[in-house]
Amino acid sequence: MAYDRWESPKPLLTKGNLVHIVENQETDLCRDWGWAMSGKTVTRADLCEAVYQKVGLSRTESSALVELVLKEITDCLERGETVKLSSFGSFVVRKKGQRIGRNPKTGTEVPISPRRVMVFKPSAILKQRINGHTPSEGEGE
Repeated sequence: MAYDRWESPKPLLTKGNLVHIVENQETDLCRDWGWAMSGKTVTRADLCEAVYQKVGLSRTESSALVELVLKEITDCLERGETVKLSSFGSFVVRKKGQRIGRNPKTGTEVPISPRRVMVFKPSAILKQRINGHTPSEGEGE
């Protein structure tokens, strides 16, 4: 059935003149067109549900497990520690010194105080996977 782009009941995937009604974002077509995963944000609730479905814990236990892992990562980062998750990546806390910035509206110089920032460095394996490549044995981190 042909739909006007704005009337379709399901998400549309477009590339050039091609339009595809998306039944499932996990299809090869979605991945090939670079559209899979761009339409969904994974939340804590999604992670809890995934643990519930795949591990077999109760929903309460699954939620507690996810919260515990996130709290441990947060606590480590607060202490300035690097959190390295093999085949995933590293969360690193960096210190930035004081510097002079500029107010873009007025052009006046403004001091920017020292602070800590967190950066995520994806592993080579994760980079390959998000680009559709399956890493070979022994590759990456």
